[in-house]
Amino acid sequence: MSETRQWRAYGMLIATTWCWGLNAIISRMAVGEITPMQLVTFRWLGVLSLLLVFARGHVARDWPLLRAHLPFLFLMGALGFTAFNALFYHAGHYTSAINIGILQGSIPIFVLLGSLVVLKHRIGVIQWSGVAVTLLGVAIVATGGELGELGNLAVNRGDGFMLVACFFYAAYSIGLTRRPNVSALALFAVMAIAAWLVSLPLVAIETWQQGWLAPTSKGWLLVTLVTLLPSLIAQLFFINGVALIGPGRAGVFVNLVPVFAALMAVLLLQERFEIYHALALALVLGGIALSEAGKSRN
Repeated sequence: MSETRQWRAYGMLIATTWCWGLNAIISRMAVGEITPMQLVTFRWLGVLSLLLVFARGHVARDWPLLRAHLPFLFLMGALGFTAFNALFYHAGHYTSAINIGILQGSIPIFVLLGSLVVLKHRIGVIQWSGVAVTLLGVAIVATGGELGELGNLAVNRGDGFMLVACFFYAAYSIGLTRRPNVSALALFAVMAIAAWLVSLPLVAIETWQQGWLAPTSKGWLLVTLVTLLPSLIAQLFFINGVALIGPGRAGVFVNLVPVFAALMAVLLLQERFEIYHALALALVLGGIALSEAGKSRN
């Protein structure tokens, strides 16, 4: 693989994780402004509206191959787009930010194990060391620099939601290696359709349980942001990043999400930047470098 392709993948994956870090900020801002399943449903409806403009030609051109893989692509959209986000937004109602940050960092572990079992990829000692270092950085962010807090974590429904969500996204990441040979826009459009369709019965259940709570004007603004950044740009970048360097290497970058979320909390929510934030950032980037070195050696 050329250095140009690798650096392009790194740039797309870093941009992806920044968008996903912003998504964590948006999810906190959305409390009281829009319900979790409304946010999921309207974000994918917004994405589909944009794709009708940009992706129609790609879908028409690639439709014969897409049609042959529709069940697989619908499963991918349901797991990676709908199920992950639905569980993520609901987990915030049942568990702490510490738990969510740590458990979200488990996605690369699921990806590496899945790559080992499904794709028969070799996982070297250096790669495992890189994952351990990045998870330490995640833990430092999640605990506010107080690693002793790890012993106080309580298992609850939200923790279970996050673990299942991480498993779903890891399965989606690995599944991208089996994608049909079509354009990223066409692939994304079909999976986005699946995500929106699967979200409809879920938002119906939510409405049946608690009634329809109309989104506020701020809620609609958040829908617009989450549609353009985490839903559209980030997903296209992630699809291409995985295609360039594989799910195992791409999955390690997910550890940047809690770091970016912490930094944006400082900038957007006026939280204080502490020394442990800088330490965690160094550990996460160092872990990614270790994983890349391990991949090269293997």
